[in-house]
Amino acid sequence: MTQSPAVRTTGRSGPVRIGERAARTLVSELARINDSKAALLVGVGPESAVLAAAIEALLPGDRLTVVPTEPLGAAALREHVTAQGQWVADRVGVVDSLAEAETAGVVIAGEVFTGTTEETRSGIEGLAKYLSDGAVLSVATLATPGRTTGAAAELARQDALYGVGADLVLRNNPPVRVYRLRFTPASPATADRLTPTHRPSSVPLTRGMHIDSNGVAAAGIALGLAALTRVTRPSSKLWLLPALAAVPVAAFFRDPERDVPEDPNAVVASADGRVLSVQRLHDERFGDGEWLRVAVFLSVLDVHVNRAPVAGKVVDYFVADGGFVNAMKPDAEHNVAAYTVLDTARGTVVVAQRTGLIARRIVQRAPIGALLAKGERFGLIRFGSRTDVYLPADAADPLVGPGDKVVGGSTVIARWR
Repeated sequence: MTQSPAVRTTGRSGPVRIGERAARTLVSELARINDSKAALLVGVGPESAVLAAAIEALLPGDRLTVVPTEPLGAAALREHVTAQGQWVADRVGVVDSLAEAETAGVVIAGEVFTGTTEETRSGIEGLAKYLSDGAVLSVATLATPGRTTGAAAELARQDALYGVGADLVLRNNPPVRVYRLRFTPASPATADRLTPTHRPSSVPLTRGMHIDSNGVAAAGIALGLAALTRVTRPSSKLWLLPALAAVPVAAFFRDPERDVPEDPNAVVASADGRVLSVQRLHDERFGDGEWLRVAVFLSVLDVHVNRAPVAGKVVDYFVADGGFVNAMKPDAEHNVAAYTVLDTARGTVVVAQRTGLIARRIVQRAPIGALLAKGERFGLIRFGSRTDVYLPADAADPLVGPGDKVVGGSTVIARWR
């Protein structure tokens, strides 16, 4: 890579292969921005999967600057870009060194960080110089189990300070963890220009149907128990119980693709289910004024992946302790709940993920500082629960009522005035 040692991304073991899935995760921030933008890709060769994914993500008004891995690699990269056709050649420029690059809205490290703590810190600092205000740096490191050192430890530290999203990509050899870092604040209005991002936590089965990674793990455990029972008790049919349970367990974590309404005034359901109540209330935890709350009950047969009802920036997240009452009952108001607070161009919006009688596990994957597009997946609740959306009462009108069936990410539950 033609760059100073301060931007070195690999250690003595050499580059780690980044496959197609990890590459798509690395460029996800580039792929989700609808407006024209400038991007910088550092440390790739002509055969890089990250380069291919970045080119695929480009829109007509985009500009991608590429820095080669090897000191003499610019010529080969330019030849490769030219061979992709005029459309790509007009939007992708190759520079000889990082020093020739300009600031960008998205900066992507095309190699996995595997060096020492000091090398990784210097590399991050070197790349961060090329970030425009509110821009995101996407980097990857090896997903090392247990105690982490070197690059993995330093990136975990950077993530705690500046992280706006992280993904574990197991379907890479070796597995890697992708971090998205933002060192300067982004405006909540920026979220309006985003489309829901690709996340490896949603594993595709078909074009229209995914399964959450929790479902893959749960089904794997069920099948593992079946295999163990078959080996330890070969004359018994008990192995059929966990084997047959694997299918409904996996189906519970299904994660279908959804068509999100383009209407900027539309507020969509945060989950699949049936509307329990639509009411106006006060809740001092979220600020003064009156709130419009739409509560939706999720049965065990509903899709349990939660989606952002509006585009916004995560500015707070907290968990309130409580019980585990049936989510359909009024006392569920005091169940354990996780609150994700969004700052939007229309005011504060809150999504509450409430546990139920059976649901005891809340997953929330959007850290403070993250930008969420409308309809974007941000978490899930396991096995029957309730999801509430709080909107400023003086800024939105409800479009659903008790008993209505809603579809997460698609059904318009309210409209901004």
